[in-house]
Amino acid sequence: MRKADSIAVVGGGPAGALAASRLADGGYDVLLFEEKLAWEKPCGGGITNKALLQFPFLAEAPAECNWVRQCRLTSPSGRQALFQLDQPIAIFSRRVLNGLILERAQAAGAVVRKEHVAGIEGGPGNWLLHTSVAEYEASFVILAAGARSVLRARFARAFSPRDLMMTAGYYIPGEGQRMEIQFVAGLQGYIWIFPRTDHFSAGICGKITGSSTQALRRTLDETLAKSGLRTDGAKFYAHVLPSLTAKTLRNSPIGGDGWAMIGDAAGFVDPITGEGLYYALRSAELVSEALLAGKPHSYAARVRADFLPELELAAAMAERFFSGRWAGQPIIERMVEFTEQSESFQALMRDLFAGSQGYHDLRRRLYRALPAMLAESLANALRLNESKVEKESVA
Repeated sequence: MRKADSIAVVGGGPAGALAASRLADGGYDVLLFEEKLAWEKPCGGGITNKALLQFPFLAEAPAECNWVRQCRLTSPSGRQALFQLDQPIAIFSRRVLNGLILERAQAAGAVVRKEHVAGIEGGPGNWLLHTSVAEYEASFVILAAGARSVLRARFARAFSPRDLMMTAGYYIPGEGQRMEIQFVAGLQGYIWIFPRTDHFSAGICGKITGSSTQALRRTLDETLAKSGLRTDGAKFYAHVLPSLTAKTLRNSPIGGDGWAMIGDAAGFVDPITGEGLYYALRSAELVSEALLAGKPHSYAARVRADFLPELELAAAMAERFFSGRWAGQPIIERMVEFTEQSESFQALMRDLFAGSQGYHDLRRRLYRALPAMLAESLANALRLNESKVEKESVA
C-alpha cells in the first residue's frame, strides 16, 4: 500500500483514535468517523501499569485521572480482602480518555468526521463508505466501532449472545481512593466501584446468556445501597462488550484484503477481568505497524504472536474461575481468602492488577507459592484465634 492511499477508521474510541493518530503521523491520509466524539460508557476506565508502560503518553498527558493504590475484593459470601497495589492504576473518565486520544489523532493530521457510517460497499482499494451526510472513498478500512456494530457483518459474522457480556452502571458524584470489586453468586462477571476524579464509576458486568439487564441493574442497586452510594439522580448506562469463547477467538477473522478490525470490534476483551483498554490500544498499535511496514496482511499474525494466546487461555479458564471449586470452596472464595491471609498471594494479585502476571505461567507460580500461602494462611488463622481467645478471657 502506498502512503498516498487513504484509510478510513470507523469508530473513535481508544482503539480507532490511536490507530488514526499513528497512521496519520506516519503519512497516511486518514478519515476518522465518530458520531459521538468523546463520550461516557459503563466502564471502570482503569489503565494498568502494563498499559502505561506500553503507552507512556497516557501517564504524561495533562488529562484528569485518579491514581489509585488500594483495592478491596469482596466474595459472594461477603468475605473481604484489602490490599495495596505496588503500581497504581490510573482511572480515567472515558469521556476524558477518548477526548485525549482523539485530540492526538487530529494533531497528527487525521480528519475527524462527526458522522455515522451506515454502510460500506466496494472492495479492497476501492471502498465506499455511506453516511447520512456524504459518501467517502478509502483504500483500506479499519473497523473500531464496537462489538455490536452492524458494519461487522460486512467482513465477518456477528458475535453470538454467548460471546457477549452486558455492562450496566452509574456515574455517582463523590471522591475516593480505593477500587472495589465484588463478586456475586451465580454471575459470570462482577460489580466494580472505581473512583474517578470527581465521581465514582459503579457498574456490573455479566454474560448476556446468564442474566438480563434488568436483573443486573437490580443486583447493582442492592449492592450500591449497602455500600452507602446513592443513585438518586445518577444517570444509568448500559453497553454490550465482547466476552469471546476460546473457539470464537481462534476462528473469528480480524483482518483481510483491504480491511482490519481492532478493539471491541475484534472481540479483544479479557473474559475474566473484562479488561479491554489495553487490548484496544495494542491492537491499534499492531494494525498501524502492519500498515506502516507496507504489510497489511501481517496484522493477524502480529496479534497472534502478541496477545491473542493470552486471551484464548483466559477464555478457556473463565467458566471454571467463576463457577469452579477448589479444596471444597468456590474458587473465588478461596482467592479472596488467600488474598486476605497470605502475603505471597497478595504479591501475585498485585502483579495481576499491574498486568505483569499473565495466565500462561499463573498455574506454575501458584504451585510454587502454595506452601508459603498455606503456611501464611495458617499462621494468620492462628493469630486471629489467639486474639479471639484473649478477648473472651478478658470479658
